[in-house]
Amino acid sequence: MSEKNAYSQSGVDVEIEARVSRIMYEASTKTFKNREGLIGSVVTPFDDFSGLRMVSVEKLPAGSFMSVGFDTAGTKVEIAQRVGIHNTIAFDVLAMVCDDAVMRGGEPVLVGTTLETSGFGNDERYLPIARELAEGYVAAANAANVAVINGEIVQMGSMVSGYGPFAYHWGAACVWFGRKDRLLTGGEMQEGDSIIALKEDGFRCNGWSLVRKIFREVYGEQWHKTAFEGSTLGLLALTPSLIYSKFIVELHGGFKTEGISKLRGVAHITGGGLPEKMSRLLRSSRLGARLNNLYDPAPIVSHCQKIGNVSDEDAYRAWNMGQGMMLVTNEPEKVLLTAEQRGIRAQVAGEIIKEPKLVITSRGIESPGKELVSDIR
Repeated sequence: MSEKNAYSQSGVDVEIEARVSRIMYEASTKTFKNREGLIGSVVTPFDDFSGLRMVSVEKLPAGSFMSVGFDTAGTKVEIAQRVGIHNTIAFDVLAMVCDDAVMRGGEPVLVGTTLETSGFGNDERYLPIARELAEGYVAAANAANVAVINGEIVQMGSMVSGYGPFAYHWGAACVWFGRKDRLLTGGEMQEGDSIIALKEDGFRCNGWSLVRKIFREVYGEQWHKTAFEGSTLGLLALTPSLIYSKFIVELHGGFKTEGISKLRGVAHITGGGLPEKMSRLLRSSRLGARLNNLYDPAPIVSHCQKIGNVSDEDAYRAWNMGQGMMLVTNEPEKVLLTAEQRGIRAQVAGEIIKEPKLVITSRGIESPGKELVSDIR
C-alpha cells in the first residue's frame, strides 16, 4: 500500500485537498484586480496556488504605517452548516478584519484566511461547498476592495465539530496601511461632534452563543427551520455582515487617495456591543456620548431578545442592536450625503458630550425610550 493511500485511509485525501486549494486560489486571483494601481497591488512571479504572492513596499514615503489584524466568523459558521448555504460566510470573515482596520484610519489591503475543516473525504461530495465558499470569497473581497493573497486549507478530522457531516471554522488576517496624518488616535474628537450610525440588518458575528441557546431552548434542536417573518430563523440568522470599510476609506481617505470628509472617530460594533466599543473609542479623549436616535434592531434580534427574556442592557452588550458601525464627524451633512450616494443607510444617532459617560436611549423591547447610562472607563 502506498503512503498516499495510507494517508487517504486516515481521512485525509491530499488529491481532494489540492483540488479545494485550487478552487480557493482561482477565486483569490479574481480579487487581485481590487488593488491594481493601489498600495497592495499583488505580484505573482509564477501562477500556482502554492506559489509566491507579494506586494512591493520599496517606495513607501516617510509617515507610512502598516499593521495586521486577526479575527474569525466565530460560531456563525454553524448557521451556514444548518441551512446549507455557504456563499455568504466570507462576508462575515472579511467584515470582522477589514472593518476593524478602518477604526484607526487605515486602509485594508490584503487578506489571508485559514479554513479549518473536519475533512473533505475521499471523493467530490464536499467540493460544491468549497465552490460556494470561494464564490463568497470573491464577492466579499470586492465589497471590501481588498485582495485575497492566500487561503490555507486544513483537514482537522474530529478536532473540528459543527452541525452536519461537514464542519468548518474560518478565520482571517488583514494587512492594512495608513498615513500618519490620517490615523485616528481618539484625540481628534471634540464636544458637539455628531455621531452617525451605519445600519446593520443582522447579528453580525457576535453574541451567537446566546442566540443559539435561546433558539434551541424555545424551538428545539432544529430551531433554524422555524418559520418567521416570511422566511425561517435559520435564513434570517445567516444574514451576512455588511462590510463598511470601502465606504469609510472613500470617506476618510485611503493610503494614496484623498477623502471626502475626514472622520474623527470610528467604532466597529461587534463583541460587547455599543457600551464596550463606544467606551474604547472615547476612553483616551475622556469624553462621552449621547445616543438618542439609534436604529431599531432587526426583527430577528428583537424576537430573540423577547423570547429569551433578555434585558435591554444585556441586549446592547451582547448584540449590535441595529448599528454595525459608528462614525464621529464634524461634517455630518457630507457623511450622510456620501452614504446615500453609495447606498449605505446612515443617520445621525447622537453627539459627543463633555461628561465621560455613555447614554443610550434604548430601542430594545424591554423598555423602549429608557436611558441606559454607563461610565467611560
